[in-house]
Formats: sequence, C-alpha cells, structure tokens
Amino acid sequence: MNRSSSTTTPHSSLSATDRRRLSTFRALRHRNYRLLWISLIVSSVGTWMQIVAQSLLVLRLTHNSALALGIVSLAQASAFLLFALIGGSVADRLDRRRLLLCTQSISMGLALLLGVLTHAGVIQVWMIVLIAFCNSTVLSFDQPARSALIPQLVPREDLMNAISLQSAVFNGAAVIGPSLAGLTIGLIHYAGNFFLNALSYVGVLVVLFIMRVPPEEDQTQSQAVVQSAQSGNVLQAIREALGVIGHDTILPWVLAAYGALLFFNPSAAIILPYFSVQVLHLTPFELGLLFSASGIGTVAGALGLASLGEVRHKGRALILSFTLWTVALLVFAFSHFFWLSLLTLLVVGAMQNVIAATTITLMQTRVPPQMRGRVMSLNTLMIMAIRPLGDFCASGLIALIGGPPTVALAGAIVGLLSLTLLGGRPAVRTLAESGSQPRSL
Repeated sequence: MNRSSSTTTPHSSLSATDRRRLSTFRALRHRNYRLLWISLIVSSVGTWMQIVAQSLLVLRLTHNSALALGIVSLAQASAFLLFALIGGSVADRLDRRRLLLCTQSISMGLALLLGVLTHAGVIQVWMIVLIAFCNSTVLSFDQPARSALIPQLVPREDLMNAISLQSAVFNGAAVIGPSLAGLTIGLIHYAGNFFLNALSYVGVLVVLFIMRVPPEEDQTQSQAVVQSAQSGNVLQAIREALGVIGHDTILPWVLAAYGALLFFNPSAAIILPYFSVQVLHLTPFELGLLFSASGIGTVAGALGLASLGEVRHKGRALILSFTLWTVALLVFAFSHFFWLSLLTLLVVGAMQNVIAATTITLMQTRVPPQMRGRVMSLNTLMIMAIRPLGDFCASGLIALIGGPPTVALAGAIVGLLSLTLLGGRPAVRTLAESGSQPRSL
C-alpha cells in the first residue's frame, strides 16, 4: 500500500486551529501507521496494567519485600543486556512485520500464562522472575523491529511526527494504565489484569496481519548490502552497525549525551517518594499528582513536538532542551514548594521527551535502512538496561548524601556533559537536515 495515498483536507478551507490540529496528528493520514498507532494505545495501557499488578503481586507474595521487586527488575535488565543488540540484528535480517507478529504473540502467551498461574493459586515469585526475564527477552526483539518499521509506514517528512505520536501513546499509557490497574485489581484481582493485558494484544496482531508494508525507499540501491548482512553472523552485523554510528559526525555525541541523561537522571519512581516524605511532606494524593505531572509533561512534550512539524535545526533543539531540562531539575532539587515542584516536573518530562524523540529521529534517518533495527536496539539497550543501572546507583547515593544533593548532582553532570558533547561540536550546532546521511570523519 502506498504510504502517502491518503487524502487530506485542503489547508485553505481550514481555520488556524484546525491546521494546527492537523499538523499535530498528520502522520495519522497514512493508513498503516494510523492502524498501528490506534492498536498500540490499547496494548500500551494493558502493558502498564500488568506492570502495576505484577509489582503488587510480588509484594503480596513476599510480605512487602523491596528486594524481591529489585530481583524482578534485575531479571528484566539482564535480558535486555544479553539480547537487545542481537534483537536489533535479527530485526534487520527478517521481515519486521512477521517478526512483530511472532513477538506480540509470544508476549500475549506470557501474559496468559501469568494470568492462569495466578488464577490457579500456584504462582510463586520465581515464576514471576522467569516470566519477566522471558518477556524482556521478547521485547529485546520486538522494540527494535517496531521502531525500524515506522520509517516504512510514513514518508521521511512525517517521521518525527510519527515518533512523537508514538511516544505520546506510551507516556499517556503510563498515566492511564496504573490508574486503571488500581481500580480493576479490586474488581477482577491480579489475574484479571493479566488476562486483560493478553486481550489487549489482539488489536495489534490483527493490524499486523492485515498490514501490507511497502519496501524500503533505498531497497533497490542497497540490495547487495542487505544480502551481505543476512549472510554474515550476528556479531559481525552488530559491529557493522556500531561502525556506521562511530563514523557519523553527529550520532556518537548525541547518543553519548542521551545515554548520560538516562544513566544519571534518577527515575520518578526513585526520587518522588523520597521527596514527598523527606522534603515536601506531602499527602499520598499530592504524591500522585507529582507522578501525574511527570507523565503529563512527557505527553505534552510529545504532542508539542508533533505540532511543530519537521524541526529543521535539530542540533539547536537538542541543546536548548538539555539546557531547560537541567535548569528545571536543579530547581526541583532545591524546591520546598509543592506547586513549584509540580511545574518543574512538567518541564523535565516535556524536555526529556523532546530529547528522546529528536535522538530517535536522528538515529532513524542518518543510517542506511538495512541497519535501522540494529541501531534502534541501542535505544532499547539504553532505556531498558542502562537506566535501571543508573537508578541502582542513584538509590545508593541518596542513602549516602540525601535526595536533593543527588538530584542536583545528576542535573549538573548531565548539563555539563550535554554542553560539552553537543554545544562544543560545530557539526551538532549547525545540524539542520534530519534526512542527511552519515558522513565520514
């Protein structure tokens, strides 16, 4: 199916508000992407419902053991460390739509298995750890394939919009899913949440089954390279992708700054409970508002970036976003006022989303199409493995020096690194075209 075959309303007949709305959601003009995006809304909410229910179930089985939760997280991070880069290589070797059909089916089966074991009353913590490890292994193949598929569903000029809208789905689900889980656990118990998550995969599977993915734009020119990658071994394919990134004038510095943000920035789950009790002295309801502010900020950042259209000066946008993120986090670190903390979390969430979406767009557009899966596996590795390791270090530092100094130190480190890595590179400062191909150093 032609990616750009859908029709749009002439701009001359639309009001300014309608044109902005159309611009925000313009990637949805393309049928394949629109169907996938809608199905992912339901699937993402189901995933977050299972995450919350699974965590609460672990606490119930272990009499509120935080160590048990840490073991589950460690199992998930270990799977990504072991398989994320391999998953990206496989995504470049196989048909991505068929690979997603397999990964989504397996994830659905794991959710059903967790529900059956829980409903039968035989579930144990080691079973949850094993299922969590298997699920993260599947995601190591699923996420690079899904990310690499998007450029085949929308034209280049709509890619950043599509990535921003997908980010809005995942971050919006992070706000809605936990709330729904809190309501449904009391009604249908833990197993019911797992069954609902399994059911949420049906829409994605149907969409993937009926979808007809157009070929890569550069497929005819790069067929020999694709065949070479398919005939080589997995490790060699990974080395080739890392070599492409290393010889680009932009990506090494952008990925280094993005990785520093993910590692040094403590997640909301680490810092907000501490600040709520030790610094701001909030009620549980107010703590919930802080969590919501962080989630709403990420959604607002995604939709705002989508509304801007194709951001030409991505280098400047990255530097500005890192600067605003740093300032907002430093203000939060020393804030003793609830509403100021709420506002700064909105800014932190929005800027972090802009940074992530811009980085992913550059990763998608500055490498050959046949290497997108392997390159996007680096994004999976950083989010799913490096970030949990950073949270582990941050939690230990909070125990030693306290929350405010830890958060301030994190903001200062990321701010200095981003200024050095990005602001000190003329190639980044003058970056203007998202579609430019990698240049040799």
